[in-house]
Amino acid sequence: MLPIARRNKIKELITEKKSVTVTELTKLFKVTEETIRRDLKQLEEEGFLNRTYGGAYISEGVQNDVDITLREHIHVEGKQKIASQCLPFIHSGDSIFLDASTTSVVLASMLQGKKITVVTNSIKIVNTLVDNPDIDLVVIGGTLAKSSLSNVGKTAEYHLNHYFFDTAFISCRSVSMQHGLTDSNEQQAAMRKLAAEHANNVFLIADYTKFDKTSFTRIGGFDLVDTIVVDQKLSAEWHQFLEEKQITLIECD
Repeated sequence: MLPIARRNKIKELITEKKSVTVTELTKLFKVTEETIRRDLKQLEEEGFLNRTYGGAYISEGVQNDVDITLREHIHVEGKQKIASQCLPFIHSGDSIFLDASTTSVVLASMLQGKKITVVTNSIKIVNTLVDNPDIDLVVIGGTLAKSSLSNVGKTAEYHLNHYFFDTAFISCRSVSMQHGLTDSNEQQAAMRKLAAEHANNVFLIADYTKFDKTSFTRIGGFDLVDTIVVDQKLSAEWHQFLEEKQITLIECD
């Protein structure tokens, strides 16, 4: 296959799937990883996609559900800042929920010296906390969604419905003044909404790229949220909007 034909096929694939890995493209086209990386580099220079460690993704599309293996390498510094800001609000003796977002995975990695109960549907978070002697870990069962490595579906919702939390840390795909919190995946949206409804305090942990956008399915309105933690300063319009909603805003910069 000619290079131009291969790159056109990569465009088709990433437009459909929203993200691709170097490994899967290497197997599909039977070429070296270096060849695929060159293709992705050229497509990034053309403004078609964004490269990250191990693959590439595009941000467009309301049903944009990027694979977790790529998401964990996107906006890494911002996620670390957000997680650090959340730590003071977690106290020994608390019961908390951590969703299947990569920001929650970062937060889980920082939970040292806090004797707490963590409830999660994220396999990544389970692996992060399984050896932490201070954490009582409750794993929500269900159908494994491979793109997010998390348990979802009716069984997961049934199990989650039996728990209540001091604090829930949830993320989303998009945040909009008009449409509230939205997600690219209906099953994840259902889990996040249920966790928020079962928590005394709800933190929305979202990097700045998610604001002023709308995704496929609604999680809920701003009445679900008590505090928003974001890695960069938001506009004056957002400040006024959140103040009117009586939502605490924590900006990392």
